[in-house]
Amino acid sequence: MILARDPKSMIRALPLLFLATTSLFAAEPVVDVWPEGKMPGKGAKEAEAEVPRKDGYHRITNVSRPTLTLFKSTRPDNTPAPVIIVCPGGGYSYTVIDKEGTEIATWLNKSGISALVLKYRTPNNREGALQDAQRAISLARGHSSEWGIDPKRVGIIGFSAGGNVAAKSSTQFEARAYPATDAVDQQSCRPDFAILVYPAYLDDKKGGVSPDLNLKVSIPPTLIIHSEDDKTHVVGSKVYHEALNAAKIGHEFKLYPTGGHGYGLHCERDAKVWPEDALKWLQSIGMR
Repeated sequence: MILARDPKSMIRALPLLFLATTSLFAAEPVVDVWPEGKMPGKGAKEAEAEVPRKDGYHRITNVSRPTLTLFKSTRPDNTPAPVIIVCPGGGYSYTVIDKEGTEIATWLNKSGISALVLKYRTPNNREGALQDAQRAISLARGHSSEWGIDPKRVGIIGFSAGGNVAAKSSTQFEARAYPATDAVDQQSCRPDFAILVYPAYLDDKKGGVSPDLNLKVSIPPTLIIHSEDDKTHVVGSKVYHEALNAAKIGHEFKLYPTGGHGYGLHCERDAKVWPEDALKWLQSIGMR
């Protein structure tokens, strides 16, 4: 339940209540990432709310209670499905929970892949977001039998700032960003693969890779998706691609001439083929 402290915040919370209610029809459980009272780090200073925009998409901010929403795929042979943690973008100020979250989960379900949409901590809480993602990966493995997923095929996909979360999750797993909380944290937080869609903040603005990315670990197979006309963030993807090449780390870089930024599944330019290319890549690495 969303608690509003005053009438104005209650009005802002109404769209969130609608989103939560409608999401439950497509999804199964909504799970707290952390046991009550045991979340490491900090939360937001204000009540969870929606950032108003006129494009019809939902942007959630002031997240102090991160959650995972399971979208379970039904496979004809009833075998455990691969699962992907979905990290929406939003510049670490908010998460675009539908365009880069629930819509992505529905798309994955149609291809026999389960999804867990992560509502990570915002705003401006990069440390908390990484902690939430690491815990989410361990939760997926810890609940694999219950959720009908394959614990050896747990991946992560992220968009924009969520792509940064995914990249850090795939390079910072040898040591957790928080002290172990319970038995769930005995499960590995290393994803089996990572998909970075127009990721942000991958470079150090000096021609090198961001110091947040550890290239000395066993980075899982990675797919980077970007467009040349995303002038703000494409440099980071190119730098990361070159660094992975130099380190002889298996990955693929899909660089499209046009596409821009922030399109999710709605691109109308060259990058519109990225979903098909991503599914082919997943097939090629045995994760579909």
